[in-house]
Amino acid sequence: MAAALALTGCAKDSGNSGSSNNNNAAAGSCVTAQAPAATAASTSSSAAGAKVDASALRVGLAFDIGGRGDASFNDAAAAGVDKAKSELGVKDVRESTASPTEDEAAKEQRLTQLATDGYNPIVAVGFAYASAVQAVAPKFPNTKFAIVDDDSVTAPNVTPLVFSEEQGSFLVGVAAVYKSKNCHVGFVGGVNTPLIQKFEAGFVAGAKAASNKVQITSDYLTPAGDNTGFQDPAKGNIKAAAEFSAGADVVYQAAGASGKGVFQAASAAKGLAIGVDSDQYNQATVAEYKDVIMTSMLKRVDVAVFDYIQALAGNTLSSLPKRFDLSVDGVGYSTSGGRVDDIKPQLEGYRQAIISGSIKVPTTPQK
Repeated sequence: MAAALALTGCAKDSGNSGSSNNNNAAAGSCVTAQAPAATAASTSSSAAGAKVDASALRVGLAFDIGGRGDASFNDAAAAGVDKAKSELGVKDVRESTASPTEDEAAKEQRLTQLATDGYNPIVAVGFAYASAVQAVAPKFPNTKFAIVDDDSVTAPNVTPLVFSEEQGSFLVGVAAVYKSKNCHVGFVGGVNTPLIQKFEAGFVAGAKAASNKVQITSDYLTPAGDNTGFQDPAKGNIKAAAEFSAGADVVYQAAGASGKGVFQAASAAKGLAIGVDSDQYNQATVAEYKDVIMTSMLKRVDVAVFDYIQALAGNTLSSLPKRFDLSVDGVGYSTSGGRVDDIKPQLEGYRQAIISGSIKVPTTPQK
């Protein structure tokens, strides 16, 4: 964060000050910091290797609450499996979805049933499966498990698929400042957990790196332990509407299926919203609100799940990144709709600064 603040201190010029520096040409009145210079760079890839034949794999997909169709986290995992079906020849996939109020026994039963029925690998989508994977994986040593968003399970047949959510969130925090007319932006998190706090931390750091005068409002729908915050669009609408009423004109949501409510609030307030996980501008389930989605923080669960299946089929699991970050395109931002096309040089400058290490993004919110 110190590096980000140092960059902020390098230039306090407003985008309306007449500065001729092209790398800040798109800056609005809220921007007070000069963006790092972007240089020509090749795009990194997290691909685990050459395509292989995965037709022998029977893939079990244990969704978090919301399941396929949440237009967010679960849909991203589903997209990775769908790609494995079309490109790697996977034929047999079974999906099962958690309910908002189920207990650990239900999660263990879901994984146990998939393993008993011969599905291998089994992908558990979400940190909520950590205890269940810890309990079930040792009982099926010949079955491979992957768990998204958790690296606490150390069993030899378990592969963690974790991300640097704070890095992608930093970039959309920068974008929010560049697009804010009120110099007031907001964040709505689904459940107040350390994972979702990483989204908030990056967003806040990015906004503050771009502006030393931006006002930031943050809210969560439910406390830790109450996962209904990921599946309550009405509550998302209420929280976001309050932020817009208080003066925010760009709101970033990391709230799973509840994010639809944030988009509804943005539309009603004639504001802008930032999606999460998937490119939500192109998601059919929120298509009616696409005009307010200026960008999405891409958390490439689809890439991680596809790469995992590919690596498993090719016996190259050791080639997977330890963490899917900006350097391997594990996180990023979307450009669908063209709303951030004019600030891509600035966003790329910050992206490269994070990859190089000159900007360190915090993982806990800095108030």
